[in-house]
Amino acid sequence: MQYHEIINHALGKVLNDKLDYADLFFESSVSHDVHFEDGTIEEISSSVSEGTGARTLCGDMSAYVHAPTLEIGGAIKCLIEASGNLGYPLHDLDCYIDTPYSVIGTRPDLSSPRVDFLHKIDKELRAKTGLVKQISMRHSHSQRKISIFSTDGKTASDLRDYSTFIVQVVVEKNGIIQTGLESRAFSLSSELFWKQVEPLDVAQQALTRALTMIDAVECPAGTMPVVLEGLAGGTMIHEACGHGLEADIIQKDYSVYRKKAGQIVASPLVTLVDDGNLPGYYGSYGCDDEGIPPERTSLIEQGVLKNFMTDYMTSRKAGLPLTGNGRRSSYRSMPIPRMSNTFILPGKSKPSDIIGKVEKGLLVRKMGGGEVNPTSGDFVFQVTEGYKIENGKVTQPLRGAMLIGNGPEVLKDIIEIGNDLHFMPGICGKAGQSVPVTDGQPTMLIRQMVVGGKEV
Repeated sequence: MQYHEIINHALGKVLNDKLDYADLFFESSVSHDVHFEDGTIEEISSSVSEGTGARTLCGDMSAYVHAPTLEIGGAIKCLIEASGNLGYPLHDLDCYIDTPYSVIGTRPDLSSPRVDFLHKIDKELRAKTGLVKQISMRHSHSQRKISIFSTDGKTASDLRDYSTFIVQVVVEKNGIIQTGLESRAFSLSSELFWKQVEPLDVAQQALTRALTMIDAVECPAGTMPVVLEGLAGGTMIHEACGHGLEADIIQKDYSVYRKKAGQIVASPLVTLVDDGNLPGYYGSYGCDDEGIPPERTSLIEQGVLKNFMTDYMTSRKAGLPLTGNGRRSSYRSMPIPRMSNTFILPGKSKPSDIIGKVEKGLLVRKMGGGEVNPTSGDFVFQVTEGYKIENGKVTQPLRGAMLIGNGPEVLKDIIEIGNDLHFMPGICGKAGQSVPVTDGQPTMLIRQMVVGGKEV
């Protein structure tokens, strides 16, 4: 009997024993990471992760068991235990637990990461200014092979490459310290990644940001119009809006968007989509971690809430369409609804014209970290690069700005959307799991926002 026949027979026994659904997830991944700091390579590390996860469902109950093995026998043992945890032990599958065949036959084979340019970049940046206190760079690339089998007959496999390069530059002047951070990340092999990314350019942008902000004045606090440049990267959309449109958050009644399907939740200028099918983007994949092909899901169309991001469990529970957003950080975790590449579609206005309409306000070029309450939508975000707008023109840089507001209210208060569109990759955390994502937005004008800063 071939390995897939054994798996299908075992999954069939799960249904025969009156469980609703089961799947097996196999993963083999390899990664390399280089960390450079203060003129030296601090660390070069490699890691391997291989294993299998078995999930069984019965009504609203679920069980998940995983093990660090790719062999059929180990997978069947996980399936037997997961079924038993729901009260349906599968003892007649014991004959398969010694089957040695590995579902993923060959481990990913990655070449050593590039390190040749790191010392050169460090020297060039320090030669530009004596204000540099610290330069750190990190480069990583990894490859992940997965295979999924389920009781509904679906079988899927995917091969995913991830490459990242991050530069952080710290400068100091007259006791003031500022940090510039710049990153690039794509779902590409290392070879293709370096054909798209020039490392020195990335490093110079980080230095320029740090030097710009060290000469900035403190941002005045108050309520004012805010222009979010496309380069700000969609952090606010991701955190303040995106998570609230994941179906499990909706069904747990934690989301500010609960019971609002079909209602107006944003400005009519806003169309928000999630699309895991953009080649090369950090949040893209050939299939999600349940074997479902990704698609473009219109979450908000011209201000109206249309859809949510689902996985198998949330789709079945509420009768929602599967959107290909069932994702997991590794074989050790069950899939949950997660964003992939989430962005607002561009409008018709030129970014320069949008800025020209603001008499007095704040231009946000780069967002930092923050906090969000998904139940209320309230948020606080740091601005790492901001500028004063006066009489329709960008003037002096401002530091210490904070954006304070409510996600749904901000969406409704967008009065202009630019014809540009920029993306920013990142790692998204939820329920103890982390997955690669990309957030994007065009330049947007928000009528009024509370800006935290220096009292004047």
